Amino acid sequence: MKVGSLEDLKRIKEEYQKNINIEQGGQKPEGQIKILVGMGTCGISSGSRETYNTFLDEITAQNITNAKVVPVGCIGCCHSEPTVQINKSDEQPVLYGNVTKDKVREIIEQHIKNGKAVESLSLEINFDRV
Repeated sequence: MKVGSLEDLKRIKEEYQKNINIEQGGQKPEGQIKILVGMGTCGISSGSRETYNTFLDEITAQNITNAKVVPVGCIGCCHSEPTVQINKSDEQPVLYGNVTKDKVREIIEQHIKNGKAVESLSLEINFDRV
């Protein structure tokens, strides 16, 4: 998507803001799923904007109401862009790499809807804090 004017930029900002879920008081609603799409410079240059838009389109088309797609900065795995992190309540996050728009539907079907991570796309990352 090419930005040709200030009005285009404002429209893009409004589209992104309406899809951001701001948590109140730091609590997540039970069963809430967050789909974090890395939108740093490295992600955008690798196609994360298409990945983000495809997640939004599929979540809307399939009427999945317990999931929010959230654009975030660099996730830190630039070698595997576009990257997507799935956060589900009471579960370890799952980080996916090389998530092009054609892989979005597989992640939605297997992970979002059926609760089983897509092993072939997941990256081995330890989310434990010391």
